[in-house]
Amino acid sequence: MDIRNIAIIAHVDHGKTTLVDELLKQSGIYRENEATQERAMDSNDIERERGITILAKCTSVEWKGTRINIVDTPGHADFGGEVERILSMVDGVVLLVDAAEGPMPQTKFVTSKALALGLRPIVVVNKVDKADGEPDRAVDDCFDLFAALEANDDQLDFPTMFASGRAGWCDETLDGPRENLDALFDLIVKHVPSPAQIAHKDEPFRMLATTLSADPFIGRILTGRVESGTLKAGETVKALSRDGTKIEQFRVSKVLAFRGLSQTAIDAAEAGDIVTLAGMTKATVADTICDLSVDDAIPAQPIDPPTITVTFGINDSPLAGKDGKKVQSRVIRDRLMKEAEVNVAIKIADTPGGDAFEVSGRGELQMGVLIENMRREGFELSISRPQVIFTEVDGVRHEPVEEVTIDVDDEYTGSVVEKLTGPRKGELTEMKPAGAGKTRIIAHVPSRGLIGYHGEFLTDTRGSGVLNRLFHGTTPYKGKIEGRRQGVLISMENGASVAFALWNLEDRGKMFIGAQEAIYTGMIIGEHSRENDLEVNPLKGKKLTNVRASGTDEAVRLTTPVIMSLEQAIAYIDDDELVEVTPNAIRLRKRYLDPHERKRQSRSA
Repeated sequence: MDIRNIAIIAHVDHGKTTLVDELLKQSGIYRENEATQERAMDSNDIERERGITILAKCTSVEWKGTRINIVDTPGHADFGGEVERILSMVDGVVLLVDAAEGPMPQTKFVTSKALALGLRPIVVVNKVDKADGEPDRAVDDCFDLFAALEANDDQLDFPTMFASGRAGWCDETLDGPRENLDALFDLIVKHVPSPAQIAHKDEPFRMLATTLSADPFIGRILTGRVESGTLKAGETVKALSRDGTKIEQFRVSKVLAFRGLSQTAIDAAEAGDIVTLAGMTKATVADTICDLSVDDAIPAQPIDPPTITVTFGINDSPLAGKDGKKVQSRVIRDRLMKEAEVNVAIKIADTPGGDAFEVSGRGELQMGVLIENMRREGFELSISRPQVIFTEVDGVRHEPVEEVTIDVDDEYTGSVVEKLTGPRKGELTEMKPAGAGKTRIIAHVPSRGLIGYHGEFLTDTRGSGVLNRLFHGTTPYKGKIEGRRQGVLISMENGASVAFALWNLEDRGKMFIGAQEAIYTGMIIGEHSRENDLEVNPLKGKKLTNVRASGTDEAVRLTTPVIMSLEQAIAYIDDDELVEVTPNAIRLRKRYLDPHERKRQSRSA
């Protein structure tokens, strides 16, 4: 059967996974009476909850005698490690852009990787039926983006389609019949080249492993595209590292291929197809699985380096071990090492003490997803404030810089520009009207300045602004950047919080806890209205008396506390604070729980 391998690229919320749903339905992989669900490719719980794609996943459909392998790529740059590996498996890309927003930063990130590999794009302008859609402008913006990314002439001569993924149609013109996706299927078969590897089917078997996962029944499994030859289940192969060193020799227990949303055992893996192998014990991502006669490894795509580091430690608070079962440092270390094996964008290093681990990655969202997965598995952790990774270039200290693209209502433009270019030491590169009373701001801002800024940004724009970040490069160190302006309210007692005490403390600042919540000495219970930290007593009850008087027995009405998400908490804390993460709670606390130790540390500092 003829094969086409494509990846679908889109920014967060541009309708990529919804379009794949329709491709699956209209290709006929479902029975008429089969139950289906929305966003079928978002199989991970966190993906479905947040509405974002985190893991790159494959599916396969048949169209008029051609098998089309479709790879769903993450839309966020924090999960770029998935993208860089997965693009080496495909021969073409479908770039999906919103008719109103046009190509956005995350689109730019993935597209730059695809163009660098020489892949020819198909541009699909989605959501053209939206009231504020401007399809022609979106197409022009795509051409400008490709030109800025130094696309070649073939890539600049891209075909364009107009679609509504939710309505299930895609046409070559805006005034087309708007009935189905047949035109898109036909264009993929016509425009995307057949895998060049098919010509090498008579050579010895070789495959580059691009994703690693585990199956509860067959164990460790590796997925990749067959570069040459064929392979049947039961044959013996070997694994080579990037430098050609032999890792292991093993017997292939199963050969699986993607057929619709499921994986099916097949007789033989053929050159050009995307398949999954089982049977190995040591081979991992970027290794070459090959015939015993092959000695040269397939070159693997380099992965962009991590930009931030976060310290994962054991939970040593007084409430440790109350929620989770996995609290020992060796268990945490084993879990992190297992993650680093699967996710090549993450690096793990031990700290000098040995009871904490430095985890380096792409951004706060990637770290937040890892921590969220661990807490759901029963882990208890203490997490430090993210720190950027500095590099030395010709003896000069450099720091990472991110390109920030902001769409904001015109009335809030001034405060946003002032915050980015003032205390955060950003450089404004572009500012233009975005239509519908909005302004688009593009700036280059040090990564340090963006840690903790998103919450402040939403407050400044009354929740109406949209901020997107993309790693841009490095720049010479820009000097000290001020962190959080406000101090915090710190508990000086152990016990359960009292409503009367919290009511009296509301004049001091915003609360992070409600009544009858477990607290301890050193735990952060709120944000101070001033710049200094303040130790308070949230257990102080009302003095009882047998004299009744008007006004003294009013019911206590507490203001709703501020409940932070995991990413917000990690971005909020200062250098001397930690986030305590358990399966049922997210708490903030000072690094030194003992008040005497805290005072001694502040004096020495």
